[in-house]
Amino acid sequence: MDSTVKYMLLFVLFGLLILIRVFEDELFYDPYLTFFQNDYLYIDSPRREIFKVTLFTSLRYFINTAISLGILYVVFMDKSIIKFSAFIYAIAFIILIAIYLYFVINPKQEDYYLFFNVRRFIIQPIILMVLLPAFYYNKLRS
Repeated sequence: MDSTVKYMLLFVLFGLLILIRVFEDELFYDPYLTFFQNDYLYIDSPRREIFKVTLFTSLRYFINTAISLGILYVVFMDKSIIKFSAFIYAIAFIILIAIYLYFVINPKQEDYYLFFNVRRFIIQPIILMVLLPAFYYNKLRS
C-alpha cells in the first residue's frame, strides 16, 4: 500500500475514534457520562435502563473494536495480527461486560472507582493503545 494512502486511512480511522468521543452524548445512551464527570464518589448511582445502557455500551465497544482492527490492519498489513487481536477483543469483551453488568446491577459507592475504570476499558480504545506498540515492538524484534 502506498504510504500516502496508508497515512490518509490512519488519519480517517483515528478521526473516527475522535468523533465517537466528541459526539458520545448524542450517539450513545449513557447516564454514566455525566455521573463520572461529577464528584461521583459522593453521590448515588444515576437512574438507568440496564438493557439499554448495556446495549449502547456494547455497541460503542464493537464500533471502537472495528475501527481499532482497521488501524492495526493498515499499520501492519498482517491478517494473523488481526485474527489474534480480534480474539483478544472478544475475550476482553466477555470479561469486561460481565464485570460491567455486575457494577450496573449492584451499584455500591465503594465500587464506583473500579466501575469507572472497567467502563473506561469498554468505551475507550485502550486495548488499541496496548496492542499497537506491542505488535510494533514484536515486529522490530523479528
